[in-house]
Amino acid sequence: MAQRNTYFQDEQVERKIDIRQFGRVTKYVRPYRGLFIFVFLLMIFSSVASMIMPILLRSIIDTAVPDENFRVLFYCIAGMAGLSALEIIVTYIHQKYMGIMGHKIIATIRQDAFYKLQQLPFDYFDARPAGKIVVRVTDYVNNLANFFTDYVLKLLIYGVKIIAATIFMLSLSPRLTLIVFAAVAPMMVLIMLLRAHVRKLFVKLRAKNSNRTAFLVESIMGEKVVKNYDRIERNEEIYSQIHNESLNMWLRIVKRNEMNSPIVMAFWNAGSLALYGLSMAMILGGNATMTAGIVVAFTSYMSQFSDPLRQIATIIQQLAQVSADLEQVFDMIDQPVSIGNGENAVELKDVRGQVDFNDVTFAYEEGLNILEHFDLHVAPGEKVALVGPTGAGKTTVINMLTRFYDVQQGSVCIDGVDVRNATLDSLRREVGVLMQDPFIFKGSVLENIRYGRLDATDEECIDAARKIFADHFISQLPYGYNTQLPERGQGLSAGEKQLLSFARIVLKDPSVVILDEATSAIDTETEILIQKALDVLLEGKTAFMVAHRLSTIRGADRILYIANRNIAESGTHEELMAKKGLYYHLNMML
Repeated sequence: MAQRNTYFQDEQVERKIDIRQFGRVTKYVRPYRGLFIFVFLLMIFSSVASMIMPILLRSIIDTAVPDENFRVLFYCIAGMAGLSALEIIVTYIHQKYMGIMGHKIIATIRQDAFYKLQQLPFDYFDARPAGKIVVRVTDYVNNLANFFTDYVLKLLIYGVKIIAATIFMLSLSPRLTLIVFAAVAPMMVLIMLLRAHVRKLFVKLRAKNSNRTAFLVESIMGEKVVKNYDRIERNEEIYSQIHNESLNMWLRIVKRNEMNSPIVMAFWNAGSLALYGLSMAMILGGNATMTAGIVVAFTSYMSQFSDPLRQIATIIQQLAQVSADLEQVFDMIDQPVSIGNGENAVELKDVRGQVDFNDVTFAYEEGLNILEHFDLHVAPGEKVALVGPTGAGKTTVINMLTRFYDVQQGSVCIDGVDVRNATLDSLRREVGVLMQDPFIFKGSVLENIRYGRLDATDEECIDAARKIFADHFISQLPYGYNTQLPERGQGLSAGEKQLLSFARIVLKDPSVVILDEATSAIDTETEILIQKALDVLLEGKTAFMVAHRLSTIRGADRILYIANRNIAESGTHEELMAKKGLYYHLNMML
């Protein structure tokens, strides 16, 4: 089981990713490799063409101006204008197509993350607040957009520009080129050391931001409770503390990032002064290999060398943030799907409803068993009620049956088939669960009823609602079954939400039905109506009922009192009341 995490605990990512592993993202670029190669070649052509500009400038200074050759001057200026226009056009094409490609890649990553969330077991969601999951699919993925739209190609292009500029500088003056590299080498070492430190801070910042988002989501979802218990000021204090932790971490990053420019400028200015000093000494010393035109051309190439170098230094700093984001996103995508279809999974067909728990042991936290050597055998069509104190393991029993969690020892079988060897689709189709807290999705009433059976007709959905007497309140809605319900069914009473969830299960028509405190939010009058509907729904079906209401419990063929990690008492209502044991005392308190 995963270690539990809350909004005041920093998440620890188990799978680390660094710049050496950035090759992994190339699988997302691969579908667009044709477009990528086209833009890349276009940018290379533009980069190489831009190297002609200093040559034209040198010709103007050393030839056109001294010789008053206006034809050479015209051709040089026209060439420079053409090269400038070419650079503008290529830049437009680059930004347009790389922007399209980058955002498509981001959409694919977000899609992969969402698909993985749909497959992950309940343990993953129980182990961390919802906000820490949401922020990975939203903020962290959004932050990767610049990497895919700009950084990937620019890193390659800047590398080409630096190589091209180096070749041209060497052709003009190897000695001056040596000075340039003497300044660049220590500068890049310091930048890489700074980046390594900043990257660690970005990892911590991600954890702090995740904590803040988790608290925000929790506060929004529990807004009514917050106001009811007058926790506004206290929550403001908590948020202030969490927010300040995030802000302080960001300020630490900013302080270190601001060191990037001074480092670049210090070494580059020192190199420039040395370059100008050497070139002037060579010119004044009568060195024929050094002219004013060569100095200007070399300075221009040096600029074309230094600009991409500065950009690379900036991108390297940005990669510190990108790598921290990738860690979080890929950590989620790489999570193992522990509950899925096995290699030889079988389809559950013609299910009779025989359910067997064979020597089951289970714990949410290692060393804290909820069930130990738990044995239960339920015949087809039998109705079993589970009662007992809070935390005794009643819901855990049904979690094993539905494979929301897998047993750690023993087995749970339906018609003799271990649920771990059944396909999830057939298992979830044959086992229907009515939760204590029904979830209503944004959409129409019909869409909510049809949620578990997409092929159902409107008539079948309406018939299901009528069977459990939901038709009465639905008909009073503004547009009846076509009324659009807001997120989480805001505006509906707890009982009305539960009635809609009952209609879902009636429409689904599973072989095994689980009622997990399903009638707790329904008033007595509505419960009487639902009880009649349940008699029809559960006829011939195996049923597990977790409930405290006597009206639900009394109709069970067998009542199990769960305590001390096992079955403490078993029997009918009358039998257990006659024993005057745990079940009897529970009833006396109701």
